[in-house]
Formats: sequence, structure tokens, C-alpha cells
Amino acid sequence: MNLKAVGFIFLGLLLASFPVLSSELSTKPLDLTSHFSGYLVLFIFTVAYLLVIFEEQLHLHKSKPVLFAAGIIWAIIAYIYKTHDLGLVVEAALRHNFLEYSELFFFLLVAMTYISAMVERGIFDALHHWLVTRHFNYRQLFWITGILAFLISPVADNLTTALIMCTVVLTIGSSRPDFISIACVNIVVAANAGGAFSPFGDITTLMIWQKGILDFATFFKLFIPSLLNFLVPAIVMSFYVTKEKPSLPKEAASKIKHGGLVIVGLFLATIITSIFFHQFLHLPPAFGMLMGLGYLKFFGYYLRTKFRRKFTNFDQIPGSESSGNAFDVFSHIAKSEWDTLFFFYGIIMSVGGLGFMGYLSLVSEFMYGELGATTANILVGIMSAIIDNIPVMFAVLTMNPDMSELQWLLVTLTAGTGGSLLSIGSAAGVALMGQAKGFYNFGSHLKWTPVIALGYFVSITVHLWIN
Repeated sequence: MNLKAVGFIFLGLLLASFPVLSSELSTKPLDLTSHFSGYLVLFIFTVAYLLVIFEEQLHLHKSKPVLFAAGIIWAIIAYIYKTHDLGLVVEAALRHNFLEYSELFFFLLVAMTYISAMVERGIFDALHHWLVTRHFNYRQLFWITGILAFLISPVADNLTTALIMCTVVLTIGSSRPDFISIACVNIVVAANAGGAFSPFGDITTLMIWQKGILDFATFFKLFIPSLLNFLVPAIVMSFYVTKEKPSLPKEAASKIKHGGLVIVGLFLATIITSIFFHQFLHLPPAFGMLMGLGYLKFFGYYLRTKFRRKFTNFDQIPGSESSGNAFDVFSHIAKSEWDTLFFFYGIIMSVGGLGFMGYLSLVSEFMYGELGATTANILVGIMSAIIDNIPVMFAVLTMNPDMSELQWLLVTLTAGTGGSLLSIGSAAGVALMGQAKGFYNFGSHLKWTPVIALGYFVSITVHLWIN
């Protein structure tokens, strides 16, 4: 049997259940949840996700399977719609999903570029030396990085915060892989918990705030539940962290290179710009981040111009590659975690395809229609640990169930913190799997899931009690 014959058979299977579909022209998406193509897409997505889970064992970058799955899923959808003369409907849906990813992509790219620049300028090396010379032991450092992650994430968002704290942990615990592993788990939980009580701490809280469902100040009612969500598992995990002290560095204290502290200030200014653009100008936060990248590029130009005045030979410039002190913004962009960025593309587009076929709406209708708001909102958090919380929350907002403020706060809490149950359940966890590769992975996080789940249900109970 040749390939052409196989192709005809495959297309025949796709068309086999077309009678269940409406043949009338419509601008509404077709319900493909009981169609053969829907089952095929579910199978493709499941296989791709299993390959992501077993990334370490297969030595296969997590972006590869989801990139492939996203392309196949939307190709199947496009073919089905083309046979119904509804190609424009698919194009509009695809552009919508791609726009959502684009905003996330540029936001993350700028954040990663700033972090790379701060690493190159020695910011984190200096912080590492300062922490070590203060004679903090590993357990104290476990708490310091966790608390900082919880306090910074409401402003800098959970992903950026997790990346910053992970860099500190990697420099401090270079000789203790076990410390890096458990500290990364703690950082993910703390960053997600801290991001749940602020409109700027997580994309899901931004979505709810932008929709006008909850006022800005209302989110802060989740502070105590979010704090307990972090503290409960942190207390348990801390007993498994050694009290040994990191070895003192033999070399002299790390010095921050010229302009390092200015870059930190520019990063804070970039965050403030992003918040201002979103809160007051009602523009996507990524626009503010990209403007902040302009701050860094102008400052990089200033650094190189200043050094050129001192040296006639470009190769002798302290900021050149040959001297080891290079500062080139594009080189820092190139050092971004591209595997993670492409993984986000694959996940958002794949899950967006599942939602377009009707699966997310089907699940939401069952949960809120049959199970009730409280049970459904708790399950939303558990689902967000398996499926990214962004499309899950988008499905909830699309359904727009009739809920009280208490329930909308509950789903905000669960969607923001439920992703901590698994390393693949949140942007922070996925990013750290790339940044701390070899130390922190799906399996190292999974063994702490029971205590993380304890904190999850404690935070829900406290929220229902005090709010």
C-alpha cells in the first residue's frame, strides 16, 4: 500500500462521522467533541504531554513534542472546517490564540534578557557572596529565597520572580544538588502563592481583573490563604534541608561590574512601566516590557560608548568579547531559555485547539452545572496542574458562571496555586525545569506533591472561613 492510499484512508476516517456535524454555514465553532477528529486530537495531545513528562528519561527537549502536536492539531481542525467552508473561522481562532502567546512570549523574553544581563554584570554572584559570608546555613537560605519569592512575585509576577530566585539558588547550592532541587520546589510554590493575591502576580489574576469581575483591592483578601499555601509545605520541607553552611568562596568577593546596579534599577523601572501600561493605559503588559527593553538597549549603548572613549583598539575595550566583560543586549537575548519559550507556544496552541473543538466548554459545563461552584473551583486548581491554568481560566471566564465574590476569589486562588502541585502546572515550574536542568525536574517535584496538596487544601479552607 503506497503513501497516497494511506492518505486517502486517513481522510476517509476523518470524514466518517461527518453526519453528526451541521453542514449549515455558521460563524460559530463546530462541536467536534464526539467526532473522530476530536478523539484523534486528544490522543495526539496526550502522547505529546507524556513525552514532556518523561523528558529527562528520553533526553528529548520538552518543546519538540508540543510544537509538533500544535501543528498537527490545528491542521486537522483547519481541514475539517475547510470541508464546511468555514476556513475563516479557524483563521480567526488561530490568530486569537497566537496573539495570546505572542504577548506572553515578549513578556518572558524581556524578563529573561534582563536576568541574563544581571548575571553577566555579576549581580547574583555578589548576592551569592553576600549570603554566604553572612554565614546563613542551607535551611536559612531555603527560607530566605522562599520568602523573597513570595514577597516579590505580587509585583514582578511569579515567573520572573522564580527565575531570579532560582539563579541565586544555583549559585549558592552548586555543591549540593539536593538543596537546589528542594529549594526550586519551594520557590515555585512560594512564587505561585504570592502571585495569587495580586492582579499583577499571575496571568490568571490579570485575566480576572481585566474582565472587571473583581476590583483591584479585592484580590488582597487572598493574602492570608496564599501565605498559608506557601508556609504549610515549606515548614514540612524545611526539615529535610540540611543545616550545613555553604563553603566560603576562596576567591575574593565578587564585584558588580560597571552598570550592574543601574540595570537592576532599569529592570524595576520596566516592571513599573508594564504595570502602568496595563493598569492606567489598558495596554497589554508586554508593551511595557518591550519599552523596558529599550531602556536596557540605550544603557548598553552608553556603556559601550563610554568605553570606546578610553580605547582606540576595539578589542581592548573592557566591554568587548575578548576581555570577558562583554555587554551586548542581543547576546543576552540569545541566552534566553528558548526551549521553554517554544514549549509555551506548543502548550497554548495545543490547548487552544482543544478548547476550540469544544472540550474545555464541555468540561466547564459539567463542572459548574453538575458539581457546584465550590467543588468545580477546587477542581479547576487540580486541572491547572495538568493543563496550563491560562486556558483553564479562559474557559471559566468564557462560561461566566453566576458566582458570588467568594467563589470568584476561590477560583482565583485555586487557579493560581493549583499549578504548584506539578512542575508542569505553572509557568514558574516549567521555566525552572529549563533553568535548573539536571537538578529540578518533574520527578523531583512530584515527590513533594502530597505536602503541597496539604497546603492547597488548607488555604482553601481558610479562605472559605475568613472571607
